[in-house]
Amino acid sequence: MERRVFVTLLAGAAGLPFAARSQQPAKIPRIGILSLGRGDPSDASRKTLDAFMPALRGLGYVEGRDITVEWKFADGDTNRLGELAQELVQQQVDAIVALATPTARAARRATSTIPIIGIGLADPVEDELASSLARPGGNITGTSFVGPELVSKRLQLLKALVPDLSRVVVLWHPQAYGERTMATMLKEIESAAQSMGANLRLVPASSPADLDGAFAAMTAERADSLIAFPSPMLYSQYARIVTFAANSRLPAMYAAREGVELGGLVSYGANLPDLSRATAGYLDKILKGAKPAELPIQQPTKFELVINLKTAKALGLTVSQNFLLIADEVIE
Repeated sequence: MERRVFVTLLAGAAGLPFAARSQQPAKIPRIGILSLGRGDPSDASRKTLDAFMPALRGLGYVEGRDITVEWKFADGDTNRLGELAQELVQQQVDAIVALATPTARAARRATSTIPIIGIGLADPVEDELASSLARPGGNITGTSFVGPELVSKRLQLLKALVPDLSRVVVLWHPQAYGERTMATMLKEIESAAQSMGANLRLVPASSPADLDGAFAAMTAERADSLIAFPSPMLYSQYARIVTFAANSRLPAMYAAREGVELGGLVSYGANLPDLSRATAGYLDKILKGAKPAELPIQQPTKFELVINLKTAKALGLTVSQNFLLIADEVIE
């Protein structure tokens, strides 16, 4: 009798799921990282992404042990973003980290359920990515660099460096952000130029392939200064833009400090690597069960003014002591 009971119990145990007899290893989260850039060191936007992974490690995530990462780069081609986002959805990633607004919009079109964490979004509400900054309400959250509000300030700062500024060319990517955001940027720069009596010429570039034509158009304008509008595509091409500005002896204002670090004259805006590091915290919370809809989108509290004195000297510009005092960093 006792033998029959033992055999019955043994047979029952054999029929239990494996998890009941031994602990299965936990599933390692798979993360997709989507960028409009090229992914090589010559791409200024790579510096932003390079700040993300160390920040994750600081939160205890080791790639290959606690997390796996799928990298997707569009090589500056906005049209490829949708295809790459779909690939991440098909790979069943647990979250998508999207560098800048165009990638977040492409990811949003590809999925309404997978959490999307945006790094350096322009205007999430105007671009219809979130219901509000405090309560995004969908599957997107992250950080914003504050896009349209700083456009006029950049022109004012450039005027302080080039007092006789009169003909300004603006290099812009018309589809960089949503229509309302781009319209606000244009309104801001046109109003600022009018108030200081400067002539403004907008030169579009929709892809890296358009830059040579844009450079030729700017040369034909015989401008005395250049502003590079905020744009993930233009950001990835800062090295080319800085070289053109130097060869053309054009004082140029950039939206991010990477332009100045590459040899450009001046920049004013949020520190994008800092935003990237802050965004890592969002991924940590989401992997621990938080909902993107309930995580407020973070805006920067500080904007950096960075100037390259070597470039100013090469351009024959005299930088006032007052300007140097308000600069956050002076590169010599």
